[in-house]
Amino acid sequence: MHALIIDDSRTMRSILKRIVHEIGFETTEAANGQEALDVLEAGLVPDLCLIDWNMPLMDGYTFVTRVRADERWRSMTLMMVTTESEHGQIVRALAAGAHEYVIKPFTADAIVEKLELLGLAVREVPA
Repeated sequence: MHALIIDDSRTMRSILKRIVHEIGFETTEAANGQEALDVLEAGLVPDLCLIDWNMPLMDGYTFVTRVRADERWRSMTLMMVTTESEHGQIVRALAAGAHEYVIKPFTADAIVEKLELLGLAVREVPA
C-alpha cells in the first residue's frame, strides 16, 4: 500500500512517514496541496493521503475538493491530520470528502486506530 503525506512541515512528514512505514506503507511526500496534485497528475494513485489543512500554495481543504471532483482519484482514502480543531472545520472537511480527521498533536496509536477503522491497517495480535 502507498501513502501520500501532504504537509508543509518536513518534521511532520517525517513523523507520519515513520508511523505508516511501521504498518507496511510505502510513502511519497508533498509540501503542499499543489505539489500533491502534481504527484497525482504524474500517475501516482495512493491508497491513502494524509493531509494537513494549513499549507502555502494550496491548502488541504482545497486539495480534498479538487481530488473529489476528479473521477481518477475517487478511490483514494483521504485523512486530514491538522491543528484545525474547530467543529465547523471538521464538518467542512468531512463533507468535502475526507474520510477521517485527526487533530494535532496526535499519537502514533491514534493514526493507526483511524487507519484500522478505514480498513487500511491491521494490528498484529500477539500469539
